[in-house]
Amino acid sequence: MNAIDKVSKCPVMHGGNTLSGSGVVSWWPKSLNLEILHQHDTKTNPLGKHFDYRDELKKLDIEALKKDMHSLLTDSQDWWPADYGHYGGLMIRLAWHSAGSYRLADGRGGGGGGNIRFAPLNSWPDNGNLDKARRLLWPLKKKYGNAVSWADLILLAGTIAYENMGLKTFGFGFGREDIWHPEIDTYWGAEKEWLAPSDNRYEDVGKPDTMENPLAAVQMGLIYVNPEGVNGQSDPLKTAGQVRETFARMAMDDEETAALTAGGHTVGKTHGNGDAGALGVEPEAAEVENMGFGWINPNLGGKASNAITSGLEGAWTTNPTVFDMGYFELLFGYEWELTKSPAGANQWQPIGIKEEHMPVDATDPSIRRMPIMTDADMAMKMDPTYNAICQKFMAEPDYFRDTFARAWFKLTHRDMGPKVRYVGPDVPEEELIWMDPVPAGPNNYDVGAIKSKIAASGLSVAELVSTAWDSARTYRGSDMRGGANGARIRLAPQKDWEGNEPARLAKVLGVLEPIAAEYGASVADVIVLAGNVGVEKAAKAAGHDVSVPFTPGRGDATDEMTDAASFDVLEPLADGYRNWQKEDYVVSPEEMMLDRTQLMGLTAPEMTVLIGGMRALGANHAGTKHGVFTDREGALTTDFFVNLTDMGYTWNPVDGGIYEIRDRKTGSVKWTATRVDLVFGSNSILRAYAEVYAQDDAKQKFVSDFVAAWTKVMNADRFDLAA
Repeated sequence: MNAIDKVSKCPVMHGGNTLSGSGVVSWWPKSLNLEILHQHDTKTNPLGKHFDYRDELKKLDIEALKKDMHSLLTDSQDWWPADYGHYGGLMIRLAWHSAGSYRLADGRGGGGGGNIRFAPLNSWPDNGNLDKARRLLWPLKKKYGNAVSWADLILLAGTIAYENMGLKTFGFGFGREDIWHPEIDTYWGAEKEWLAPSDNRYEDVGKPDTMENPLAAVQMGLIYVNPEGVNGQSDPLKTAGQVRETFARMAMDDEETAALTAGGHTVGKTHGNGDAGALGVEPEAAEVENMGFGWINPNLGGKASNAITSGLEGAWTTNPTVFDMGYFELLFGYEWELTKSPAGANQWQPIGIKEEHMPVDATDPSIRRMPIMTDADMAMKMDPTYNAICQKFMAEPDYFRDTFARAWFKLTHRDMGPKVRYVGPDVPEEELIWMDPVPAGPNNYDVGAIKSKIAASGLSVAELVSTAWDSARTYRGSDMRGGANGARIRLAPQKDWEGNEPARLAKVLGVLEPIAAEYGASVADVIVLAGNVGVEKAAKAAGHDVSVPFTPGRGDATDEMTDAASFDVLEPLADGYRNWQKEDYVVSPEEMMLDRTQLMGLTAPEMTVLIGGMRALGANHAGTKHGVFTDREGALTTDFFVNLTDMGYTWNPVDGGIYEIRDRKTGSVKWTATRVDLVFGSNSILRAYAEVYAQDDAKQKFVSDFVAAWTKVMNADRFDLAA
């Protein structure tokens, strides 16, 4: 038997990597892919279901960790030598690129889970050699163990690096819990190759605001923009447009963008001193002997100055290990010309620079090197708006330092949610509007009396349930925004969203707000209580006495506490739970349902029981009857599942994505449905869940499971309960 025969008859499965194309969806592309909901699966967590990171954080000696971090920054390692003997620039880039994948549209990305440890981010071209930074941090992670997460450690490293180089930072909050597997179903773009032309992401690449949502980076594998220019072609004014749009999609305004660009490039350097073609493959493509390392450089020779990462080569400032005003002094103190790096990348260099203004070599301090600027840096000079901001920074250095420190804090904390989630002695006192602040609410009122008042108000089960659901469904576990706490559903812009049925909402709030005032409760609490009353009434109508769990203490936000514009991105464009879609989209209604389900932190079984219950309650948007497979609307029954799985009916498509459910014998129309309804009977996984609730012995289980899932949604943003 030859070697080929031995391989062909190997008794174990081959092609286990995620790119093998052997998955169910690759065989049957019309099948609904539920993988995005498995991100909430805890089976991959090696710490066990009882591990509580916030409890572990109490054991962390934060001052000792910070001291060790300072020491590490200047302890250059032979296997990966530090630029100028200082790892500050590398650690800042690690933290920046960990946090910088955040995008405002869906709140995904960011540094909150340490996602940069996994594919695809760990192998993006823009993250080249950050695998080295993570390995440099390993001794600290090893020493402090579970008392500090990778997510916290990575972002702390960048913050301490800035402090070590002279910046007074704004603060730091611990509390990010690690994920344990790649979030492979986060949509990073449709391209099938790294750094494909950015035209693929735009209707018109000349109009940056036409970039495909929810994307923010201009090309596959980049964090922000191409440093060489739009599609690698230098034009600082065009680059300025992409910078502005990209940073806006990452929740930054023009001043924050200019501050981050200048402050980020005040320290450290780019790397492109050699032949980029000689580099090895990225970490996910590397052979096992490279220990997960990527981009092996055969020409490194133990010298930091020989490193290759972006392909650009040089420092931006005279003193790359000191946080000073050097970036502005060089950018605005000289004229610049376009040139090429040793690796062939576009970069700008100053004309007629004085030798004393040139930074030293990253390895040999006796040699002076030419500083550089990227196309994005030149945009700060050439774009009128950015130029004016930079002029203000130059005139007021303290203002620049404070603006940058605040912007860095926002960059590294934007996806952490409200301040109540921050842990540690360096959490700033100031509460910033982008944290979506909510005041603590009262908890000493008569809950029973309020429930009785609501029950006697004349509001229907559907009105009570729909209003509570609409208030809570905005929650995004991706960046901990939205939810029922704060009752922002009564404020702009939420009160006017089509999905919230403004007329119905105004009617219900007109009843609930006086009740809240009468009993000294928050409107936020009373909205949730109203939903609970609706669920309890519906359960009773189905023959079950239940009490939906409730914990008071939600507060009411005000307009002054609400950055209304930033809440526009939370507007639901579809809600499968209420069987509504604003308009037709490229993606199917059931896929949009999965997206919302994942953002709310729900599992596939929780989604299933909630959909069935919401249909039984008659909670559809605008009172439509699609999917209301029951003659007992308003009672919390299993009828949706019973009739969905009944082979006595046929499903017949009609116009507009609607289906008629016909009696198989008579041909008469019994009900109507949408794709969202029918997928629970057609998809093999979802049907398995639906069959559980369609069984004759499932009535009590259904009510219990619905109440548990409902309560999870209502409490999703109650971070104060875990604080």
